Formats: sequence, structure tokens, C-alpha cells
Amino acid sequence: MTELQNRQFKLTSRPVGMVKRADFDFATGAAGEPGPGEALVRVLYISLDPAMRGWMNEGKSYVPPVGLGEVMRAGGLGRVIASNDPSLAVGDTVVGMTGVQDYAVVKASQLTKVDPRLAPLPRFLGALGMPGMTAYFGLLDICQPTEGETVVVSGAAGAVGALVGQIARIKGCRVVGIAGGPDKCRYLTDELGFDAAIDYKKEDVGKSLRQHCPKGIDVYFDNVGGAITDAVFMQMNVGARVAVCGQISQYNNTKPEMGPRLLGMLIVARAKVQGFLITDFMPKFGPALVEMAGWVKSGAIKYREDIVEGFENLPRAFIGLLQGENTGKRLVKL
Repeated sequence: MTELQNRQFKLTSRPVGMVKRADFDFATGAAGEPGPGEALVRVLYISLDPAMRGWMNEGKSYVPPVGLGEVMRAGGLGRVIASNDPSLAVGDTVVGMTGVQDYAVVKASQLTKVDPRLAPLPRFLGALGMPGMTAYFGLLDICQPTEGETVVVSGAAGAVGALVGQIARIKGCRVVGIAGGPDKCRYLTDELGFDAAIDYKKEDVGKSLRQHCPKGIDVYFDNVGGAITDAVFMQMNVGARVAVCGQISQYNNTKPEMGPRLLGMLIVARAKVQGFLITDFMPKFGPALVEMAGWVKSGAIKYREDIVEGFENLPRAFIGLLQGENTGKRLVKL
């Protein structure tokens, strides 16, 4: 396999503020060969996720930072072209942490086989992948919404938020999404069935929440943090539940914003707030994927993939994700 040329993007500097193209170095080299218990995967799609921004920073987190000079960490989907593990055969379609490269040598135990006959391949990095599981468990296990409650979702037009709102609707909740721009807001209400959408770029979020949530807020799925979360906290009902999934408004700050903020409102509302990682729920993925697949097949859940063509466009596509350019799950097709 050494004759295979492997394109890679490596992390060359720790971003200060917004990520720049200069933070990545393009490199080529020979593809590796799998050792015992490993497989060589030809990557077909690379998943772009806000969490990647955190992996570029030094400091304490749930995983070590990407080292300078290392291939940028990212999830991907591809096909096995060589295997040294009996659990994987040549031709199997798999998802896992492949990194930003054409070919990845990965431990077989860290790859999950998927059936390409069940859905288009990008779906396994979206509604039937980590975003789907994040939405499912973050909403249903952590927040436990009940029929008639009001659910607010920030980052609602993104890969996770769009699914959270639709699952909440399936459960009989009133759903209000917060997103940036009129096109995204129309997508939420006209295509996905949200009851209302708030354009944080043009509206006073607090005022709009009072308008669209006249009975208060019972559940908040937080993807963004910052001032939007402040506005939600001011209108939470007694017994509200908050799932903290992401804080994308903070990821590119050069200095932390003042905080913690408005924690007194948690006392007033006797609210429960829980941060989570989707890996916490991996033992329960099987039944959840079956239910999600059923909703997708029936049309109860609609989903959009935002696919950028071309490996060379990956840094630009990632920066665009951090700037809120995408609607739905952003991927790069190699």
C-alpha cells in the first residue's frame, strides 16, 4: 500500500481567535500499512464539527489537544482497503476518527461498520451518526421533555439542533429554534416544522422569546452559550432542564467572556443543567439508531447535508462552519 499517495492537512499553529488557513499545512506522503488489529481506510467523507475548534487549543479538555505537526483530528467515513483484523473485511464501509486525510490506519476496535444499502453514505455522519445520537440522548435522556412543554434550541439550523427540534416535535412539544439569518429561520419553520424561529442577528432574542414562549421555557438545548443562553435563562420555568451540548459563540474568543452569568436564575427556576459528551451514551446506541432510522425513513425527521466538494477546500469549509455558514451537517467529499 506504500504506493498510495496520502494528502493530509496538519495543524501547524494554535489559532488565536478565528481559525485561519495558515493554521493548517498541506502535506503529501505514502499511505501507511495496517498493523495487527488495524485496518487501512480510504476516506470518502470528512465530518466537520465545532468540537474540532476546541481540539486545536492547548489546555484541559475531554481529549488531548491535536499536537502541532499532527494530522488534524476529524471523524470520517470510508471503505476498508486492507485489514489485519478478522472483524473487518476489504470493502466494508466504516465510520470513525480518520483524521483529515485520504487514507487512515485505524484500530479496528475504533471503527464502526455501516450498511450503505440502508441510507446515503453522508447520513451515517449526520442523522444516523454522532449528530443524530447527540440530539437523541441530549434531548430525551438529559432533558426528558413531555408533551405540551416548550423546548428552545440554539444553533437550531446546525447538524444537531435541527434534529433536536424535530425529535421534540415528535414528542408533542412546542419548539422554538434560534438561528442566524432569514433563510435558516425559514428552513426551521417551513421545512422542519418548528413552531417558531428567532433570527438572533436581527432580533432582540429576549423579546422574541417572550413572544414565542408565552408560557415560559421548560427545556433548553444549548449549542451556543453566551448572550443567547443568558436570554433563555431569564425565561425558564420552575423545573426547567438544560442540556449543554456546545458553546460555539465562545470558541474563537481571544479572552473569556465574563462569567458564570445569571446562575441565580437557576435557583429561581430550580433548574437542572447538565453538560454531556455523546460517548457517555455509546452502550445505548443500538436501539436509538433503530428509532432514528425509523423516523428518517417515515419522513418524521428531515435532514440536510451541506457537502463541500474537494479535499483542498477543507480549511475554508471548516472556517465557514465556525462562521455559521452551513445549514445542516457540513461534510467534505473527497
